Amino acid sequence: MALALENEIGGAMKQTMKRSSIVIFIIGLLIIPVFGMSGGPSALNSDEELTVKYGCSCHNNGATSARVVVMITGVPIMYDIDLDYDLTITVADSLTLSGGNGNVKAGFLLSSDAVGTFSWEDSEDIRQAEDRIDDISHSDTDSDGIWQIKWTAPSEDVGQVNFWLAGNSVDGAGIPDENDYWNLLSFSINAPGTISTDESNSTLQTRTISVGDYDSLFVLEITDEQIEQEKQDALSQKMFTQGNMFFWTSLVALIVGGVFQREILERRYGEGPEYLAKELAYPEALRRVSYTFISFYLGCRWLVNDATLEFPPQALVGEDAGVTDLTYFIIGSMFFISAWSAYGVYRTIRSASTEPKVKDIL
Repeated sequence: MALALENEIGGAMKQTMKRSSIVIFIIGLLIIPVFGMSGGPSALNSDEELTVKYGCSCHNNGATSARVVVMITGVPIMYDIDLDYDLTITVADSLTLSGGNGNVKAGFLLSSDAVGTFSWEDSEDIRQAEDRIDDISHSDTDSDGIWQIKWTAPSEDVGQVNFWLAGNSVDGAGIPDENDYWNLLSFSINAPGTISTDESNSTLQTRTISVGDYDSLFVLEITDEQIEQEKQDALSQKMFTQGNMFFWTSLVALIVGGVFQREILERRYGEGPEYLAKELAYPEALRRVSYTFISFYLGCRWLVNDATLEFPPQALVGEDAGVTDLTYFIIGSMFFISAWSAYGVYRTIRSASTEPKVKDIL
């Protein structure tokens, strides 16, 4: 009796492992496209030149634009060995800075030719640059175009250190076109001992280096009311975003928990999905596989292309009309539909593998 029970349990475990392997295999196939669609700018442009030094050849027809303000603050005149320097990168559309209707999303690419090291907080949406791990770039286009980073000087005197910074301001349409603008900035930091400490302190202070429209950089005046309004708007947006995140996260957690509970109870009481004939299971599985791939592809495409999905579409209601940004909601829904469809494939396989009962045969 005990031997028979042991064999039955062993057989059930093997069957479960087999089905689990199928599900894992399907999910693995779905993940593959992600590795081919990484975020952030590529190391080389279409002319096979370094993007950070020679710029992008796709945005704005390959031409730089003074409309983009690229700025970096906290840059020392001279570095000290092994010392950390806090830098702030700012990339913005000059029209937006001056209160007009301009692009609101930005990205960057920064290089020191592998001299010294960059570091950053996880919340900064920064990553190692594609194909140049010593350079850094944005991992997700940023709505305020500001990134905080740290540069650690080399552990020995390597002479003057040269930096290159590329920044782009995009309209969020998801395609590189003439409404996306970019600009380049290069600067250097002197080697230790090249500036005498006897000189005035002003020569040893950190500096701000920038390129772009002059009026936006130096003439723009921001009132206290504007600053307070921006703070209140940012606070409202943060509360709205976090509220939505907690709601949808809780809902998905409840659904996933319910699914796991059903799977556990079915195995505990020897129940399972209803029998499904193979001539019906095959088209059902193919249909659900197509849903899985299509929704996953759309989610990845919108995610890596920095698409902005609004309702109602601004092109229909005009620039001054209020619209709701549904980008993250729709992208998240696509990934959820993909996962749910993949689970449906697994359930279809289980149904097709279920032994038919008398009522099923009749």
